[in-house]
Amino acid sequence: MTVVPLPERRERLAAIDVGSNSVRLLVAEYGPHSGLTVVDEVKEQPRLAHGVAQTGRLHPDAMERAIEALGRMKNVAERRGASRIQAVATSAVREAVNGGEFVARVQAATGLDLRIIDGDTEAALSYRSVAHHFPLEVGRTVVADIGGGSLELICAVDGLIEHTLSLPLGAVRLTELHLADADDGRKAVARLRDHLRRQFRRKLPLRDWAALTVIGSGGSFTNLGRMSAARRGLSPEDPVHGTAVTVSEVEHLLEWLAGMSPERRRTVPGLNPMRADIIVAGLAVTAELLARVEAREVKVSAFGLREGLLLEMAGAEASPAAVEPLRLIREFAERCHSDRRHVEHVRELALNLFDLLGDKLDAAPEERGILEAAALLHDVGQLVSYQRHHRHSYQLILHGDRLPFSPRERQLVALVARYHHGKGPKKRHEEFAALPDGDRALVRRLAGMLRIAEGLDRGHTAIVEKVAVELCPTRLTIKAIPRFAGADLSLECWGATEQARVLEKVFAREIVVEAAPTAPAPA
Repeated sequence: MTVVPLPERRERLAAIDVGSNSVRLLVAEYGPHSGLTVVDEVKEQPRLAHGVAQTGRLHPDAMERAIEALGRMKNVAERRGASRIQAVATSAVREAVNGGEFVARVQAATGLDLRIIDGDTEAALSYRSVAHHFPLEVGRTVVADIGGGSLELICAVDGLIEHTLSLPLGAVRLTELHLADADDGRKAVARLRDHLRRQFRRKLPLRDWAALTVIGSGGSFTNLGRMSAARRGLSPEDPVHGTAVTVSEVEHLLEWLAGMSPERRRTVPGLNPMRADIIVAGLAVTAELLARVEAREVKVSAFGLREGLLLEMAGAEASPAAVEPLRLIREFAERCHSDRRHVEHVRELALNLFDLLGDKLDAAPEERGILEAAALLHDVGQLVSYQRHHRHSYQLILHGDRLPFSPRERQLVALVARYHHGKGPKKRHEEFAALPDGDRALVRRLAGMLRIAEGLDRGHTAIVEKVAVELCPTRLTIKAIPRFAGADLSLECWGATEQARVLEKVFAREIVVEAAPTAPAPA
């Protein structure tokens, strides 16, 4: 008997990206096995960011053009049979003082619920799209999305997001502020590049952002890919997805275009005439970014935020909440190549300490879960580097996909893990200082317990089975109980003592860590 497989269930979805330069619609079908299949796409350029850098407001004409475009796109999506439509707005609407007014006008005129997303969300959606089309499982990758108003950057290590950054370095904004009225295009570009170089030096420390691979998403990069193809004698009409453009090609194109008028640029093979006035700023950002992260080339992604939004919409059909949370946490730790035996043992010791000391520190019962998650994840930063791995752990947890945390829980787990090593929590640390007083106290007490638990497995031998405590007015004594009689716990007691300072401040008592007396080992 021949078994005929059931047809794959596919849903037709529509995503609209209201950017600073363009408004784009993508209608696609999604299937779990076949992925995204494009049905239709529409692009218009109302230039919402025009004038925002100088006035801080969306211009009425630009708003009207964008609203008309959105009405047409909604009509296309409905006629194409999209079961759901989502629309998001990025930096121009995000930064404009009348952005809320624009959102209300869109809803009244079209019925679309336009969602303003922050820079981190914008970066995450772009990254999700790139990760769907490129193998990012090995090495360091920087994904760059140059929009009209902002530059979104994502740094990933072995496919896991470590850093995201949104900078006000979009092509429309930079053109208006630095290039629009220049008499000498090349001199203006040189000044712009000096400005970009200073920004990148301040915002992109090489220890965090040096990249083996740079992938560019957005119109500046697709136009770069098409122009490069034309200069190589290839057809600029061919697909550019996956095209690699070298640093020297970027520099040559930038120098060539900087000496042209916008009218002359409109005739350049591979360059969209509608982008002729802003392409120089986009290439300047590209050149300085590649120089800063010490990359030799940039790979072009033909997919961007809209695809990421569609993938997010399709993924919403799944139910990650149905998966046991600790399983998701452990899977993430495994992906980061954590020492499973060590982190599981640190988890046991940390929870042992919490059960003995939590009520004496006025800890709420739900804090136990935060401590447990932080213990399992505290070493994930070693995926990036052992040096400063506690700080890398913070970033990986903060951006980790499928971790079952609310925004507040994610920040608390990330900070407790961050403070398992190195200096303890300090108000001069920006992320810690931003917490309310109650959450700062929570991080201090949980990090204090995690540090001692980690010290009690200093040799990664799981030789300390559990602990007992004795609390008096001036001292807290922690007794390490060995897994077998006669075991030498000197390394573990030393390790825990070295890490005890944070919990000493919380208790306002001296902490002594010592081995519990045991009977001698049998002869």
